[in-house]
Amino acid sequence: MIRIRFISTDQSIQDIQAQSGQSLMKAAVDAGVKGIEADCGGTLTCATCHVMIDAPWAEQLTPPVPDERDMLDFAACPVEPGSRLSCQIQITPELDGLEVRLPASQH
Repeated sequence: MIRIRFISTDQSIQDIQAQSGQSLMKAAVDAGVKGIEADCGGTLTCATCHVMIDAPWAEQLTPPVPDERDMLDFAACPVEPGSRLSCQIQITPELDGLEVRLPASQH
């Protein structure tokens, strides 16, 4: 199992365990992480799974595809350099210990 830490805007922390091969969004939804709405279920047609991933973790992720970058324009909170859609992040063993910041709102 891969350990992932979600940090909300009030600095509260929720640690979860996820399986390699699933999306970060699916792992968050399955674990009941507050702040990941995932309205479209991971089909890249909304921005309600917006998260921020800072260095050094961001460098370990595959770069966002153009559709993901375009969809981030619809995020409820301002996009930051480390902004990603969690449905587009595949969990791998190398991401064990990943820290993910949540935006103030998804709507």
